Amino acid sequence: MGVKLSSAFVYRDLGRSFSEWFDWVLSEAEIYDYGRYPAKGVGVWMPYGFKLRSNVINLIRSLLDATGHEEILLPLLIPENILAKESEHVKGFEDQVYWVTHGGLEPLDVKLALRPTSETSLTYMESYWIKSYKQLPKKYYQVVSIFRYETKATRAMLRVREVTTFKEAHTVHEDFMDSERQVLEAVNIYSKFFDELGIPYLISKRPEWDKFAGALYTIAFDTLMPDGRALQIGTVHNLGQNFTKAFEVKIQKRDETIDYAWQTSYGISERVIASLLSVHGDSDGAVLPFHIAPIQVVVIPIPSQDAEVKKAVVEKALNVAETLKKHSLRVYVDLDEDKVPAEKFRYWELRGVPIRVDLGPKEIAENVATVVRRDTKAKVKIRIEDLPQEIVKLGSELTDNLRRRAWEAFKQRIRTVKTLEEIENLMDSGACVVEVPWCGDRGCCDVISSKFGVEALGTPLEGTSLRDHDTCPVCGRKAVTFMRYARKY
Repeated sequence: MGVKLSSAFVYRDLGRSFSEWFDWVLSEAEIYDYGRYPAKGVGVWMPYGFKLRSNVINLIRSLLDATGHEEILLPLLIPENILAKESEHVKGFEDQVYWVTHGGLEPLDVKLALRPTSETSLTYMESYWIKSYKQLPKKYYQVVSIFRYETKATRAMLRVREVTTFKEAHTVHEDFMDSERQVLEAVNIYSKFFDELGIPYLISKRPEWDKFAGALYTIAFDTLMPDGRALQIGTVHNLGQNFTKAFEVKIQKRDETIDYAWQTSYGISERVIASLLSVHGDSDGAVLPFHIAPIQVVVIPIPSQDAEVKKAVVEKALNVAETLKKHSLRVYVDLDEDKVPAEKFRYWELRGVPIRVDLGPKEIAENVATVVRRDTKAKVKIRIEDLPQEIVKLGSELTDNLRRRAWEAFKQRIRTVKTLEEIENLMDSGACVVEVPWCGDRGCCDVISSKFGVEALGTPLEGTSLRDHDTCPVCGRKAVTFMRYARKY
């Protein structure tokens, strides 16, 4: 592939090399085939990638299910009159919608949109389902494809026209206070989710001009890719009563008055998997957290020229695999006789398998296995009878190490600056996120964005270290908060 990255792969300014690396991993590790299907902006999940995708989806499902969310499945098609009910919402999506205009050769009376998101279709149904505060709060979610006519340059998983792993949650509440509580719960769920995957993140309140169409406000999770560009990996929206007013979703409240219900929504996509691969990867390929990996352990029999010894090695490898499987580990034995061990090592490293177990004549004679960690390449000899518990321990240590080093690298790329000169120096020396004192005027954000080729991510959701004498570096007025900027995907 012509790309060799250093072991300090994470968050270096790799430019085009990262793009090449990412495409190489998706293709050669057989995760996601992009660009060959004859429709722009769509990809195909291959079996290994689909298993990885399923494990990630199961993780978010478990977090949602544990907090009272219920999974549903809404129709793919949304009638034009339904999509257009909330005016701000449809305006925000009008240049991105795919339309179905014919059924066979017959023009349709009402055009049908391929869902860009599902606030309108679900709120329409909630107008039939929800009548009283006694039914609330109600929390729904689904994992589906959505379609958006992306006009910018498309990129595998990062900017696509069919988002195939869209987890969208939608909730209904009696009042504003409960919808605010739900926003905090959603932020907590996503924080746990990304923490489990070892993906570092910033949580920001999006600027008013960049919120979700139809929302009161939007909170976003952003991470950094190895080339230093920010990637939005999750969003949470307080929708207020905008959609329920449009669809007449009225409820009887505790005080017996009638009012429109309040809503929130929040979503993630396959960008999560793109960041999982990219944040933890190295020059040899993917590096996957142990609990998420489709294959947690690969067993490699080291061959012998002696037929009897070779047979014994293979039998021992199969026995070891069966023992590990009984301990609920996902194991694969590589019996491919057309590849030498070194080729197998490279192949499974590329696919990010966390633990490799080598078994040869010498190991069998000593009743041990050579165990190799994917993250550090460290080797250790382990007694065969101790393998299950020791591998589980190593897997946990590997996952913790991936999380720790990703956060350490991430934090080094978040800088607080006070002057325009500091922004320029940082952007010239290596892409990162800069936090800049802000007066609250959009015009000052636009100046910084145009001058340095960055975009506003939003203001910190948590408390800031703003001081009384901090001023906006553009206009000189007193700062009211910080605005975060980065080059974005």
